[in-house]
Amino acid sequence: MKSLNLAGSDHGRLNALLGLDDAAALIRAGAPLAIAGRAEALDTLPKGNWIGGTTPYFLTEDGGEVIGADKVFVSDFSGLGAVRVATYDEHHLDKITEDAPENGFALAIIPFQSVVHERFARESGSYPLAFLKPTVGWIAGFDLGEAGACAYVYDGQHATRHTNRAVVLHVELPEGVMPGVEIVNIFEADGVDVLRFEETGFAQTHVLVNGERRPFVDYIRERGLEGGQLPLVGDFGGARINASLREVGDGSVQLYAPVFPGVDYAFAAPVADYAAAFHAAFVDHSHDGAVFSCNCILNFLFGGLEGKSIGGAAGPVTFGEIAYSLVNQTLVQVRAL
Repeated sequence: MKSLNLAGSDHGRLNALLGLDDAAALIRAGAPLAIAGRAEALDTLPKGNWIGGTTPYFLTEDGGEVIGADKVFVSDFSGLGAVRVATYDEHHLDKITEDAPENGFALAIIPFQSVVHERFARESGSYPLAFLKPTVGWIAGFDLGEAGACAYVYDGQHATRHTNRAVVLHVELPEGVMPGVEIVNIFEADGVDVLRFEETGFAQTHVLVNGERRPFVDYIRERGLEGGQLPLVGDFGGARINASLREVGDGSVQLYAPVFPGVDYAFAAPVADYAAAFHAAFVDHSHDGAVFSCNCILNFLFGGLEGKSIGGAAGPVTFGEIAYSLVNQTLVQVRAL
């Protein structure tokens, strides 16, 4: 399996699918790593300076892929600066940014459907220094075809796995090098209605549609949007941040990310070809100095990205992306600038 060389020839860091023996050799050599794969694979890896999370879905330079337990995806942060492993429970998530290096970033992996996931999604925007010392990363998931499957994250330093902790690599960057966090969002608001919500949360019963309070379920079904392919797009001071539909029930709507009062939302306009849309978006995004990338499982599924290349960025396909806070149906990329 060839290296994806996302970091460019100037650094030569590895971002690639590797066999377990090759991944273990890197760990034993002391490389600071973020590793993604199935639990059966991650459980076999030795102690070392690494963190990990579960997902069987990936994007490579050749296209989307679903892997077995014989490979893992490895992102190597060698040659940057000091790298330190840490873990946080739900009561200390605000320490992630506090503990992050003055010049660098925190790479966090959080298990899906955990208390840590919910609290980070709700509260991360208010953490001290949240937008000065960036937190990036992803939400660990599982094989959607396995009933009862669970998401795990791994603290490689202690060879432990967790279902309700955040595992973090604090990555320091050299003097004169800055972290660049990019959110590639192929969705635009459809302009049909302005939607607002009265409470922060993943579950919503009502929505203000152009100022009129209505049952959210009724509005979604009247628009024919219950399939969940199109996310809500929020206007956060000009930044487009998505919150995707998880389930449209009898009386409430479950989301993959919380919505917030005081923010204008709209449903996204349809995207005809996800792969082409990402290719077009990448025209404006450089991959020079890229050290990490992830993309959303909903893009993978609804866009039919298995076997399709999206323009160069590669990494785990995730159950949520982290770029300062939790985002959905986006690609997140971190570059050393």
